[in-house]
Amino acid sequence: MTTLTLRSAGADAATPPRATGRRRPPKGKRLKYALTVAVFLLPSLIPLLAFVIGPMISAAWTSLHSWNLIGPMQWVGLDNYAHLLTDPQTQQAFLHTIYYIVGYLPLVYVGGLGLALALNAKLRGRALLRGAYFLPVITSWVVVALVWRWLLSPSNGVVNGVLGWFGIAGPGWWSDPAWAMPSIIFASAWKDLGFVMVILLAGLQSINPDLYEAAELDGAGWWRRLFGVTLPLLSPSTFFVVVLSLINGFQVFDQVYVMTGGGPNNSSQVVVQQVYDLTFRYGQAGAASALSWMLFFVILVVTLIQFYGQRRWVNYD
Repeated sequence: MTTLTLRSAGADAATPPRATGRRRPPKGKRLKYALTVAVFLLPSLIPLLAFVIGPMISAAWTSLHSWNLIGPMQWVGLDNYAHLLTDPQTQQAFLHTIYYIVGYLPLVYVGGLGLALALNAKLRGRALLRGAYFLPVITSWVVVALVWRWLLSPSNGVVNGVLGWFGIAGPGWWSDPAWAMPSIIFASAWKDLGFVMVILLAGLQSINPDLYEAAELDGAGWWRRLFGVTLPLLSPSTFFVVVLSLINGFQVFDQVYVMTGGGPNNSSQVVVQQVYDLTFRYGQAGAASALSWMLFFVILVVTLIQFYGQRRWVNYD
């Protein structure tokens, strides 16, 4: 009996277990499923191909030519890229764009975080305040830029008028090369504060209140709870805001075009403004397309670096 039992056990051990997973559907059903998915994706896929992927491929092809938008294209290969890489004006435009990002990102994040913390408290009328702070986000950039151009007018602007009451001589703002970019940064941060506030407010409301109670019982003050509990647990929302703000920052254009037009003396010329000027002012569509692709690669590299670095500071627990 023992021998038979051992032999049976050995035979069972030698026999491979049968697969218990689901059988793969027939090829015909898989094809039908793929076609069904494609049909439902078409409403989104067609605009994506027509207005994003198609123009990107066209711009890549145009960047290898010299073209004034009217005559025939002339093949130049990588000459447009080589010229832009050594062009002082292009380098200056990238520096101005980085200057904008360095000034804009801390301002909009700290301001949005402050609003989110204030409106996360139990305040009377906080729903109305949230709507009021979010209103600039849905307002047209042209309208916002024109309003801020008037507010920061050197001669009759409200800001310089208020400064004058305190005996302070206001700067030239958008008419002064030293203050043109700060003027754009202030206007941009004001408009985007509401968006950052909403994202961070959603992150704050997802934090377990028990953690604050435990920290308070341990004797942690407000600042200690902010840096020990709030900011670490808010890191996913912070990561999202930083990535999106950097991408938008590299593509800044509307407020620059309306408020300063890249001036005075090209002091606020940014990359997208130069793409516009190369295309419509100087008739160099090939160089403009090449500059667009250079900007795309810069944004791609910066974004990939952020996604790589998030493992060190973003907490998803």
